[in-house]
Parts: sequence; C-alpha cells; structure tokens
Amino acid sequence: MTSPVPDLFTAALAARDRAHAPYSRFKVGAAIRSESGAIYAGCNVENAAYPQGQCAESTAMGLMVASGDRRIVEIVVVGGEAGSGLLCTPCGGCRQRIREFGAPDTPIHIYDAGGYLRSFTLDQLLPFSFGPDNLGF
Repeated sequence: MTSPVPDLFTAALAARDRAHAPYSRFKVGAAIRSESGAIYAGCNVENAAYPQGQCAESTAMGLMVASGDRRIVEIVVVGGEAGSGLLCTPCGGCRQRIREFGAPDTPIHIYDAGGYLRSFTLDQLLPFSFGPDNLGF
C-alpha cells in the first residue's frame, strides 16, 4: 500500500533506527505532525529497570511539548521488521497520552519498517476516552 504520510514515515523510521532497545531488541519510532506543521520524531528508550523506559510516542510528544506545540494533527508509529506485517499500535498509556494532545478523530498510521500497513483514528484505539474536555478544557 502507498504511504499516506511519507514524510512522517521517513522521520519515524529514522528515529526507530536510533532506538535504545538492548533488552527487547524491538525498535519503535514515532513521528508527530503538530498543528504548526512541525514534525517531532522519537524512539523507544529502554532501561535495565524495565518500567523506567519510555515509548517512541511519548518521546515524540515530549519533544513536541518542549518545542511549544500542543496539538497532534496526525501520528505515525513504525514497529517491526520490514515485511513483518505486524501492527505495532500505541500501548494503552500512549493512547491516553495521545488523547491529551489529540482528538478522537486524530489519525494514527501504523507501519512496519518496510512500509504502510493500516490507519486508525484515536477513537478506534481508545473508545469512550477520558480527555481534557471531560475537565472543561
């Protein structure tokens, strides 16, 4: 299939190549397009104390926020080897983090290292979510 967002795929794939995944050996990259049009890419960073690692999506969101942007327009996640066909969707924690800066209709495009696999909206991955609007924001 043709990539719906080749620039985000390129950024996420490059970030994936820089992942620190010595324990799982499962490298993940993510790239966000913010409301300003900027692209923020991140990779997973594992730690010997396993719960202290961070996901690629969290890394990318941290960069986005640190740069002054606050809205996710779309996001790409790249996990798995080329041709694996593996759907590496954001974990539950990252889905909630994406909800903080995205909207239920935010597109999340999933790739393996070889290319595009499938797209979802955040609402498809996190239905009936709790977000800033629940608190009046």
